[in-house]
Formats: sequence, C-alpha cells, structure tokens
Amino acid sequence: MIVGAALLGSLMAVSDADVTGDGLKGHWINPPRSVIVEISACGDERLCGHVRWASEKASADARAEGTDPLTGVELLHDFAPSGAGRWKGQLFVPDLRKRTSAELRIVDGQQIKIIGCAAGGLLCKSQIWKRIDPYAPPPAD
Repeated sequence: MIVGAALLGSLMAVSDADVTGDGLKGHWINPPRSVIVEISACGDERLCGHVRWASEKASADARAEGTDPLTGVELLHDFAPSGAGRWKGQLFVPDLRKRTSAELRIVDGQQIKIIGCAAGGLLCKSQIWKRIDPYAPPPAD
C-alpha cells in the first residue's frame, strides 16, 4: 500500500508539472544540435522559448532570410496548456520567416516533441528535442 501511495504521489507531481509548464521549462536542443532554446514562463500559464545559442550554420541560414541575429529570437510564442502534457501556441521558423501553429508534447523529463503545422494543419513536421544542461559548452559546429 505504501508503494502504491508513493507511485500515485509521483504521478500526481508529474501531472502538476505538466499543468504548470514546469516540465517544459529549461534548455532544449534540436536534433541537428544547431539551436538551444530556453523555455520559460511568459504570462499567466503561458510559455515562450527564446534562442540562447545557435550554430554558425543556423545563424547564417536565418540571416540569409532576414532574421539577424538568431540568438534572442522568440521561436516558441504563447504556448498554453491544451491537455495532459500538451501545449499549443505559435512556432517561428527563422529561415522561412514564417509563424505556424504548433504543439509541444512532453515525451518524458528529458525529451519534448515539437509539432509545427502549416496550411491549416495539412502540412506538419515534428522533432524530438532533448533537455540540455545550460552550463554545458555548446556543441561544436
């Protein structure tokens, strides 16, 4: 019975983190390891994500399309809870200079899935981003 209560307590803590966004707050790196984004609170139950580091290639690609500098740009805008472990908001794609609807899903404590859609949800792409230590050196270009 004690084990069941402890397990239930840990599941409730995870659910609370999902609701408050605490499970998403922190530094995340994309699969090509070219951008590190910090997700933090940006309003009442809202989350935003700003570029804290970008590789030279990612910066050059963004610059070529008019986003310069890439560091500091808000990629994730106004994400609000939309279900258990899910958040909906807007994703800015710097090398296309476009904002699309997007969803974040908590995969586990170390991974999130970001799904961006265009054309009314007909064209969607997703990536699994991994949590990264904010004090670790950035990846080599």
